[in-house]
Amino acid sequence: MAQLQEISHVSAVALPTSAATNAVAATELRPWGSFTILEEGRGYKIKRIEVKPGHRLSLQMHHHRSEHWIVVSGTAKVTCGEEEIMLGSNQSTYVPQCTNHRLENPGVIPLVLIEVQNGEYLGEDDIVRFQDDYARTKK
Repeated sequence: MAQLQEISHVSAVALPTSAATNAVAATELRPWGSFTILEEGRGYKIKRIEVKPGHRLSLQMHHHRSEHWIVVSGTAKVTCGEEEIMLGSNQSTYVPQCTNHRLENPGVIPLVLIEVQNGEYLGEDDIVRFQDDYARTKK
């Protein structure tokens, strides 16, 4: 697994498509773990997110989308606005559009969750970072 984490490219595998969706399983590696786009269509995107133990995503918000997070395995520490909650397997939460949020793995095993994005624009550039452990905030 350590060798996989050192690879810094994107892999893509074509999935069967229909007229309603543009479905591609593309895995992108990040300093905190990885995400795979499972399906994408007009107004929605579904991702599988894996966060390494002890790591967290940036404190961020999105102007054009909301997100639903469902924990598959591991433990999630979620900051959403002023609220901080812990989620375990088969628990979920909702992150409204334009709300500061953060996902963290305080556990000792990888955190795996499914994220469902809804909105008018779902591009990776719709992100405003307020704090980031990996120095990715814009100055």
